Amino acid sequence: MDESEELLGIGAFARRVGLTPSALRFYDDCGVLRPARVDPASGYRFYGAGQDGRGVLLRRLREAGLPLADVRVVLDGGEAEARTVLRAHLERTRRTADTARALVEGLLRDLPMKAPEQPLGRAVVGGAELASAVRQVGPAVADAGTRAEFPVLGCVLIEVDDEELRLVATDRYRLAVRVLRARTAGGGPCRVLVDAAELADLATWALRQQYVDVEVYGDGGCLVGEDGERRAFVGRTAEYPDYRLVLEGLDDVRHRVIVGRAVLRAAFAEREKGAALTTRPGAQEAVISGGGGSLVTVSAVCTGPTLRVAFDPAVLVPALDAGVGPDVLLEIASGTAPVVVRSADQGSFTTLVMPVRERVSRETE
Repeated sequence: MDESEELLGIGAFARRVGLTPSALRFYDDCGVLRPARVDPASGYRFYGAGQDGRGVLLRRLREAGLPLADVRVVLDGGEAEARTVLRAHLERTRRTADTARALVEGLLRDLPMKAPEQPLGRAVVGGAELASAVRQVGPAVADAGTRAEFPVLGCVLIEVDDEELRLVATDRYRLAVRVLRARTAGGGPCRVLVDAAELADLATWALRQQYVDVEVYGDGGCLVGEDGERRAFVGRTAEYPDYRLVLEGLDDVRHRVIVGRAVLRAAFAEREKGAALTTRPGAQEAVISGGGGSLVTVSAVCTGPTLRVAFDPAVLVPALDAGVGPDVLLEIASGTAPVVVRSADQGSFTTLVMPVRERVSRETE
């Protein structure tokens, strides 16, 4: 220890690093955070300013729930060992949280539903129509890796408003919105977040119903079949991205491309990220190139000047699969702005797909 270093009493040091004096005594006894000096007569512990970093890191590790044995590895082991221990603890906490969430959700579903006299909102829609809507927005739900970091992106937003039922999903690279016209509706505008996997199970049940009454309550809701059978779902309490701001913030459309959905899908399906679509308005055709595939020319109705825009097929193809009808409409503001993908035969379903940087050399066209 540097003799000139300022020493702090246990109380002052505890306040500086966010630990209690009793915790510091415990960590001293365990050999995890020794004081810089102990007065031999009084037994008072003193800590140096240079120990702040270790003290703060110790507190953060314990707040994260790391066992003391793992704390020692992070504090005193090598970087590789520390990363291994932290990743293992992260996976344990995820499994524990997933198990607890599943158990609590099951308990909530099993409890008798004491709903208010009237739901906050309700909409009656066709069962097959609801199941189709869930299928269409499903590809825009985040994958497992993204959900681990942003759990809310593993949910589908259900909104009831103005005699419409809307389903919304996004993974930050896609945004899917499906609007269902309600046969009857009631209550005020309301919304609820539902886990995508849970909603997919409900959609399978709804497919067998001619009509389904979607009821939204404060912390969840339920689907009611024609025979009165009720299927409850648990709402998630989280802030969902404001999809309306995204839609309202879109730049003016300068290019429109109508092309066969199956043809466009086949042209992109086997390519890698960065495959490009180039419009040829004069020839009324589009060219798909790059991404490890040969140049493909397809018939298309193109408006606006010539444009080249690149996609990640892993994002674009599921958006095409979610559409209906033989044709797809692409509405494009520029090669870097979100591209609106619509079913030419179904204006109630919209997907936004983010373009990507083209990573291949451009073919001579």
